[in-house]
Order: sequence, then C-alpha cells, then structure tokens
Amino acid sequence: MNRFEYVRPATAAEAIAAAAVPGSAYLAAGTNLLDLMKGGIVSPKRLVDVSRLPGLDEIEPLPDGGVRIGARVRNAGLAYDPIFSKRFPAVAEALLSGASAQLRNVATVAGNLLQRTRCAYFYDPASACNKRQPGAGCDAQGGENRLHAVLGWSPSCIATHPSDFCVPLVALDAVVEIEGQGGRREVALEEFHLLPDDTPEHESVLAPGELVVAVRLPGAATPFAAHARYLKLRERTSYAFAVVSAAACLRVENGTIAEARLALGGVAAKPWRARAAEAALIGAEPAAEAFRHAADAALAEARPSGDNAFKIELARRIVRRALAVAAAGTPERLPALPASPFAPVPGGALHG
Repeated sequence: MNRFEYVRPATAAEAIAAAAVPGSAYLAAGTNLLDLMKGGIVSPKRLVDVSRLPGLDEIEPLPDGGVRIGARVRNAGLAYDPIFSKRFPAVAEALLSGASAQLRNVATVAGNLLQRTRCAYFYDPASACNKRQPGAGCDAQGGENRLHAVLGWSPSCIATHPSDFCVPLVALDAVVEIEGQGGRREVALEEFHLLPDDTPEHESVLAPGELVVAVRLPGAATPFAAHARYLKLRERTSYAFAVVSAAACLRVENGTIAEARLALGGVAAKPWRARAAEAALIGAEPAAEAFRHAADAALAEARPSGDNAFKIELARRIVRRALAVAAAGTPERLPALPASPFAPVPGGALHG
C-alpha cells in the first residue's frame, strides 16, 4: 500500500479545498475505491473523507413531486424508502438488484454514479489499459471481451459502465448537482458520463476537486410509476454485474403509449438512453410488435467490439421483455429477486 494523506473536513467547502490538491480522491463508503487502492489500480496521494459531511444524507421531497437525494444517502436506505419506491419503482428495483445486501447498506448514491468499470484488464496492472494509463493501449481488444461494449465504444476503450442505479435515472431525466471551487452547477445525468473516444481516462464531466452533492429526479418522472420496471440479465442471479439491462417506463392512456422512457445498461461506457426507441413507441399499442420495433431502434447503431456480437441480440430481447413487464404494470411488491427476468411477479399491478 502506498502512503497517502488522510483528511476529514467538516464542511463541503473544506472538502473541495482539500481535494483541489492534485492526486486527491474523495472517500465515502469506499466500496470501490478501497478495492482499487488495494489492487494497485489507483494510488491517490490524499484521501478526503466526506462520509460525515452534514446535509448530504437526506432524501428530500420536492414541491413538483420529485425528489432530491443527498450524495451520502445509502443505496439500501433509498431503495426501501416507502415514498421513493412508490414514486420511482424502477429506480428502487435497480438499486436492489446491485451488489449484495451488505454492500447496499454502506454504498452511497454518489459512489454508485462514480464507480469504475469492471473490465478485467482495467483491474490488472500487468495489462495495457488506456483508461488506467493513457496511451498504453487496450488489451481488451483481442482479449477476453465477451462482456464489453456494443455501443459508443472506440479503438481506445471498449469497457462498460457497471451501474444499475444509473440506468433508470438516465431514463427519468435525473440531474446531478455538483459543487466546486467555482460554485455549484447542475448536469443532466445523461451528459454526466463520457464516452471513451480518444480519452477514456476522462469518465465524467467532473473537474478536479468537484464534489457530487445530490441527485435530483423531477416530478415529471412520477406519472410513469404505474408502468416502470428494471430488468437485468447476469451470469448468476446474485452478486453479479449486468451482461445487459434495461429500464422501461411507460405512460399508457386509453390503450396506447402516450410517453415512453428507455435506457440500457451493460452495453456502453455510460448508461445508454434509447431516444429513438422512445419515439417509436409513442402512439403505439403496448404489444409485442411495437416492442420489437423499439428494440430494433434501440440497438440500430450497435456493433461488436470483439467476441460479443451475442450481446446485441441479447439486449434486443431484454428491451422487449422490459417493455412487456412494464406494460403489464408495476407490481405492488418487488419480486424476491429484483430485476431478474426469471422472477415471478408478486401481487397485482400498482394503481390497478
């Protein structure tokens, strides 16, 4: 373990000032960062502990029916919040499908947004990785890459973003509140994560020292609550990241789809908003043919990055399945295996 300085500021302003020192990293729960440090993947010179900063651990209802989620809110606490889970059921389902119960009890909202890729070559200091060491190359290309990106990848990087939580957040137009030395700013979550292009080491729009302080979901997302689901296909039902996943949210009026939201996970370096698929669904009956057209539109630009052509068809199928279960209605209670395509759905649909 390399030596590093440990700082525990009392306020967000003090934290931002401390993190302005080059080589600094923020520490909250540390469920990803500490593993990276132990493996020699990252070696920050200073850890700025924000795990006790005041005012960042609250779930605040907003006047428009939306919610503001503090950066330090725990994943489990958010998923089990009764008001939140009723208003944003797909987000709660995504949270409960990630990691283990023990990790969900400590992992934070901001940490979930900022977790690093699980590409095996990124985690191996002996492998070439442009994300870890710019200009080194990408051993994933030509290597074991069946789980890598099929959308938005570049010759520099074919890694995927691992978050479940971010997928329905992107679908529902979440906004990230950021604070830095230049003040506070807001960024749509859809624009927060970056595609690799020629600079895969830059994974988000955060400038050095900037701190995520909250995530906000708008009241305009709540009308989807009656038809909102998250589905995740993984190589084992628990404790695994998504091979592919999809968040589907529909607003159905008089037997047709009045509005649709769709995002995919496990397919790109960022959660992937499928806007062409959303547009294809508007005015259609919530039935198999419309879902097939939407799935084709969502994956129209997909291309293999190696031995992973199967992921494109798999993603089409998970989109169709997610749309079908969303159209059937949000269940009153989450399945015992949240987000699993193989879980029976308990109870009736929420709101009838």
